[in-house]
Amino acid sequence: MESLFTPLQVGDIALANRVVMAPLTRNRATGQVPTALMAEYYRQRANPATGAGLIITEATPIAPMAHGYLDTPGLHTAEQVAAWQAVTAAVHAEGGRIVTQLWHVGRISHTSLLPGGAAPQSSTARAAKSKTYIAGGFAPVSEPRALTTDELPGIIEQYRQAALNAMEAGFDGVEIHAANGYLLEQFLKDSANDRSDAYGGSIINRCRLTLEVARAITGAIGGGRTGIRLSPITPANDIGQDSDPQALYTHLVAQLAPLGLAYIHVVEGATGGPRDLSEQGVPPFDYAALKALFPGRWMVNNGYTRAMALAATASGAADLVAFGKGFIANPDLGRRLREDAPWNALDMMTLYGGGAAGYTDYPVLP
Repeated sequence: MESLFTPLQVGDIALANRVVMAPLTRNRATGQVPTALMAEYYRQRANPATGAGLIITEATPIAPMAHGYLDTPGLHTAEQVAAWQAVTAAVHAEGGRIVTQLWHVGRISHTSLLPGGAAPQSSTARAAKSKTYIAGGFAPVSEPRALTTDELPGIIEQYRQAALNAMEAGFDGVEIHAANGYLLEQFLKDSANDRSDAYGGSIINRCRLTLEVARAITGAIGGGRTGIRLSPITPANDIGQDSDPQALYTHLVAQLAPLGLAYIHVVEGATGGPRDLSEQGVPPFDYAALKALFPGRWMVNNGYTRAMALAATASGAADLVAFGKGFIANPDLGRRLREDAPWNALDMMTLYGGGAAGYTDYPVLP
C-alpha cells in the first residue's frame, strides 16, 4: 500500500513520489504576469518529502485571446516567461518537478478580458450558460464566434509556441488542457461542436484539433515532456454530455497512444463534483478501457481520499493521483498523506483573487 509514495519515471520526468498537485486557478497574477507570491506558493508545495512529486500549474493561457478569467498568468510574452523562470527555479531548488498546463478557454471568456473587446473564440457561435471572473466579480460569459477553418493552424501554432516558451521558462514539461469545457473540449464534444467543416460532425473530425495540437507540441518538445488532461463526462462550463463519450474518448486515446506522451490526466466524473453521475442520467464511463489503450502513465483526479489513492496505485488502476483542494489548504499534503495526519480546512472565501491570505499562509505540520 506504499506505492503512492515510491518514485516513478513519467516520460522524461523522474518523480520522487506519485502524489500530484492538480492545476488550480487562483487569480493571483498581476497584469497576466506571475508574481513573487506565486513563486512562494508553488515553492511551499514542491519538496517531495512533504509536498507533491509533481506540480501542475494553474491553467496558463497560450495567447492574448486564450484568457478567460481576471489575473490569470499567461505564457505568451517575454515578461511572462521571465516571471515563470522565478517560479520554476523556486520549485527546483526544493527538489520538485513542475509542468505547466497550456490553456485556451474558448468561449468561457468575457469581452472585457480580450484584446479590443473581441468576442471569445470557440468551435461554435453558441454562448455557454456559464460565468467567469472579471473586474468586479463573477459575470456571465460573452457570446463567442466560431473560429474559421483557416484560423485553426494559427491556434495550433500558439500551442506549439507556448510549449517552447514553457521550456524556456524552465518547466519540466507541459500538460495540454483538453478538459472542463474549454476550447479543445468545445471541439471534442458534439454538445458544443455544431461545425460542418473538417473539424465537426464525426468523431474523427471532432478529435482533429486536439490531436493536431498534441502532435505539434510533441514535435516541438518531445512526447516525454507532454501530458494531456481529459474529462470525458464532466458537465463543467455548460459543456454538456457528448452523445457517445465512450466512443469519442476511445478514438482520442487510441490516436494519442503513438505520440509517446508522458501521461494522461483524467478527471473522473464531474470536475469538483460527484464522481457518479447516474442520478443525472449519465451512464457509467469505463475509464479502465481507456487506460488499457495507453502505454504511458495514467493519472487520476477528482475527490480522491487517502484510502482511494493508496488503493488506486497499489492495484495498478492508476500510476499517479492528483489532489486539488487538498493542496490549496495543505502545503505539506504529501506528508499528511504519508502519515495519515488530518488535513487543514479549506477557506472557500479566498480561492480566487486577493493576496497571501488563503494562499501562502496555510500552516504545515510541526
